[in-house]
Amino acid sequence: MYNLLLPGWVVPTIVIAVIVLIVIIIVACAIGTYNKFVRMRNSCEEAWATIDVYLQKRYDLIPNLVETVKGYAKHESETLQNVIAARNAAMAAKGGTAAKIDAENALTSSLRTLLNVVVEQYPQLQANTNFLDLQNQLQQIEAELANARKFYNANAKQINTKMQTFPSNIIAKFMHLEKFAYFEVEEEARKNVKVQF
Repeated sequence: MYNLLLPGWVVPTIVIAVIVLIVIIIVACAIGTYNKFVRMRNSCEEAWATIDVYLQKRYDLIPNLVETVKGYAKHESETLQNVIAARNAAMAAKGGTAAKIDAENALTSSLRTLLNVVVEQYPQLQANTNFLDLQNQLQQIEAELANARKFYNANAKQINTKMQTFPSNIIAKFMHLEKFAYFEVEEEARKNVKVQF
């Protein structure tokens, strides 16, 4: 029969090798998770930058739209002032993504009021080619913005989920990551709003 007893130095060596292997696996997983968070954060920032581009296009379009409406709707100065004030507030919004989202929701609400109330009360606007062109541009920008918001929200959901699940939440705390805010529709926008152009 063969001697199944191992020399005394073999067992501690195996234990040390197993411990070293476990430590290497844990460190590799931690580095992989850290790098994944970096990629996910960069994706969210890229998605937000895309939204920012469309928001800037919308900011640039709004003064032209207001000036066109002003010629027809002289009695709607309060509505026009609200749109300009909301635009300026959205452009100047500071305090992170959540503050910017709130300001953008207020601007969207003001634009909706302008297009719903003023256009219904001044049907001659619908015959103005400049207004129709601006309106079409705004619709295109809003559609592109909606797609960019969906992309941003998908990225935000992915990183938020990863930050909240174990064991990656440990790395997220180490990186001081905070939950990304979602671009959500205001309650007022959820109502059935009929827009006629």
